[in-house]
Amino acid sequence: MKEDGLTASQEDYLEAIYHISADKAAARAKDIAGHLGVRASSVTGALRLLGKMGLVNYAPYDLITLTEKGSAAAAEIVRRHSALENFLINVLGVAQKEADEAACRMEHSISKDIVRRLVKYAEHVEKCPKGGVVWEAEGDGCQCRRACAEEDCGRAVGAQKT
Repeated sequence: MKEDGLTASQEDYLEAIYHISADKAAARAKDIAGHLGVRASSVTGALRLLGKMGLVNYAPYDLITLTEKGSAAAAEIVRRHSALENFLINVLGVAQKEADEAACRMEHSISKDIVRRLVKYAEHVEKCPKGGVVWEAEGDGCQCRRACAEEDCGRAVGAQKT
């Protein structure tokens, strides 16, 4: 179990419902089964449990929607996935399909603080063309290892091009 009390499988269900609902306004069990590549009977059991946890509105043979609590949890899962996928693509140069698959595995086991740091690091790398980025041990951000002045870097975090 993760810090939010959800298993990786439960997070996958919430993420699937989130994406399906974005396309269709609500999900059906067969949509979720197809999205996750599982049997409908597996979906039914997961939905019952997620319903008891107050994360989904579920009744057999009816549309499935996220509750307010479920929507917030799913949005956080999707945000983590996107942040990790973007880091893998934009910073490490991983191909999109491989990055998506890796992000899916990583999102279940990485803390919110690590995701936040990866996002800040990626933002800095994108803005500083000289590289050599290091995380400030005592701070809450990145610094150029070369300690380039903002006017030299031109794209360092917080620098404004004029």
